[in-house]
Formats: sequence, C-alpha cells, structure tokens
Amino acid sequence: MPPVQAPFPHARPRRLRASPARRALVRENTLTVDDLIWPVFVRAGEGIEEPIASMPGMVRRSIDKLTDAAREAEALGIPAICIFPYTDPSLKTADCAEAWNPENLTNRAIRTIKQAAPNIAIMTDVALDPYNINGHDGFVIDGEIRNDETVEALVKMTLAQAEAGADIIGPSDMMDGRIGALRQALESSGYQNVTIMSYSAKYASAYYGPFRDAVGASGALKGDKKTYQMDPGNSDEAMRMIARDLSEGADMVMVKPGQPYLDICHRVKTEFQVPTFAYQVSGEYAMIQAAAQNGWVDGETVMMESLLAFKRAGCDGVLTYFAPAAARILNG
Repeated sequence: MPPVQAPFPHARPRRLRASPARRALVRENTLTVDDLIWPVFVRAGEGIEEPIASMPGMVRRSIDKLTDAAREAEALGIPAICIFPYTDPSLKTADCAEAWNPENLTNRAIRTIKQAAPNIAIMTDVALDPYNINGHDGFVIDGEIRNDETVEALVKMTLAQAEAGADIIGPSDMMDGRIGALRQALESSGYQNVTIMSYSAKYASAYYGPFRDAVGASGALKGDKKTYQMDPGNSDEAMRMIARDLSEGADMVMVKPGQPYLDICHRVKTEFQVPTFAYQVSGEYAMIQAAAQNGWVDGETVMMESLLAFKRAGCDGVLTYFAPAAARILNG
C-alpha cells in the first residue's frame, strides 16, 4: 500500500524535524555500541604501541598492550574485538605452518585476553595471508592459488583458534567449500558453540591497501587476489555466495568492503533475513581520517554518519576501526 499523506499545508513533513526530541521519536535507524566490532592488530614484543602510518590513529600492539585495549573496549560496552596478527617475516613460509601453531601471536593473544576481559567476544581471522611468504590467502603451487589444499590448512588453523578460546571464527579467504569443512571440524572436535561469521561477499578491492600495510602483507603479495575474491561488478554472485555459506553452516555473514557495497548489504538482509555485517575497511577509515586531518570534513560527524549508513542499509553490525571513538560518543 502506498504511503498516505495529506496535501500541503495539512501535511508539513518539517513538523517532525522541528526539534531534537521529535527527530529522535521518528528516527527509523539507530546506531548503538552493541553494533560495533573493533578490528585490532597484534605484534610481537612487550610494551609496544606502533603507529600505522597509512591508518592514522591505529597501532600495532604487543599482547600486553592489546590486553589493555580489550579491557577498555569491554568497559565501553563494545561486544567484540577481531584480532589480526603482524607476523615476523622470518615466520612466513610457503607451507604457512605458523598459521596453526598453538603458540602463534593470535592464539597467545586470545588466551591472554580471555583471562583479562572475559566478557568481550573474541573474533579471529582465518586466512593464510599473514603467514604466507607469497602474501596470498591460500597455498600457491606453480603460480596457482590452490583451493582444496588451502581448506585443509584452514581447518587446522580454525581448530587451533577454537582451542585457544576464540568465540567467533572469521574465514576471510574466499576458498570454495571452506565453511562446510570448518563447521564439520568444529562440530566433531567439541566446539559446537564456536560461531562462524563468514566473509561471504568479499570483493577484490583496492580499499584494502592500508590493512596490508598494517599486517605486513603489502610487500609479500605476488600478483593479485582476483581468482578467489569477487569481481566488484557482481551483485547476483554475492547472493549465491551468501546462500552457499549459509547452507554449509555459517551463522552470520559479512560484506567487505562496506560503504562502497551498501547495495550488497541491503540485498543480503532483504533476501536472506540473517545476521548481516559489513567491514568498514582500512581504505574507508583512512580516507575519512585523512580528510578530517586536512580540515576538509568534520571527522567525528562523518564517522558517525558513515556508521549509521550501515544500519540503514540493513546491517546488524559493523567491523570498524572507529569502534572506540564511536562508543565514547554513543555512551555520552
């Protein structure tokens, strides 16, 4: 049924915009701290907070400092953090064995944070690129990114993270069949309550550049990721990827990047009605920060407007480097 509205002047839409109170009463979408997941970077060492030049305001933290940050996030009411490791280049190999080492950076960080901030959920990244001498999310054999061999490795990586105490597994690799393999492995190993948030619609995007700097993958990457990440021109394919991952056991799905793909977010939520997330990626973050630092935009206002856009598009939450700053504003 089309909306019914009286003719002017009986209908004056501006009446509902006339004061903050009235605007609040009729606001259709609202951002809360509960909508935020904070991606964080961990590195070796102690007492270290190392600035990331291409991501102003973000740092790589040693585990002790990351633990402090997790406590802060918990105090702000942020429900979850997502850990990404900056791996020492000497540990990057063609077989990526460090990925499932129980004592790797990510797994040690999980155990430490679980003790220090038990009420915050810990999400992890499942992909081989932080450990791969070739910089790819999967094994590279004779110049080809191999699917099935990679999935076997991702299973080992996932089980090591689950054993360390991860709450949410985030497969970001875009290999075929990995969600089913990971779900089966978790079920059969006694980790039935570990949640999978699948990077189901992850595009081969130029917006990831600063992130690759943050995890030390920029120099390692040989070639591109277009044989496994999605073509930016495709929308229907994203729906097929969502349907596939849900059928294999994903609990939640993600669209990445975020704001350039709000149409995909909206389609996912409309067509599947499942928990839907977006990743406001490093390039999106860096552009807002750069514009704000140059005085071209009001950084705080643009930050909050950008996050609200995800909710309006249908997202249940967003991974964002702005999470602590946004939480402070939302908490008043």
